[in-house]
Amino acid sequence: MAAHGGGCLCGGVRYEVDGPLAPVQFCHCGQCRKAQGSAFAANMPVASTAFRLLQGEALLREHRASPGKRRVFCGACGSPIFSQRDDTPGTKRLRVGTLDGDGADLTHGFHIQTGSKAAWWPIPDGLPAWPEEAPD
Repeated sequence: MAAHGGGCLCGGVRYEVDGPLAPVQFCHCGQCRKAQGSAFAANMPVASTAFRLLQGEALLREHRASPGKRRVFCGACGSPIFSQRDDTPGTKRLRVGTLDGDGADLTHGFHIQTGSKAAWWPIPDGLPAWPEEAPD
């Protein structure tokens, strides 16, 4: 089983994710836009048991912009690492931009929260898109 490495901008936080990587999910909600400083967040669901923090635990900070959800980031450089809902502790939503490499092996999944997307960013890729959450 392949391990995929990643970390923050300053290198203080390093992690590995075991196994195959899920398709990338693009969230366009206002909170993700603010947290990422971009038109959307590129996220990937990862089983909590597959995520292994290698270094930087003391650097990790969290912010709760909404009840029941924590956004975890490096306190030194501000890089977002993952988010996690209290009601789904078995899954982290990894911030794809923190993975090492160029991501050429990643696949694109879908867009969510497009009902609140940034007006200045069109979604031209033809992927499935939902105005709120994706159906189960």
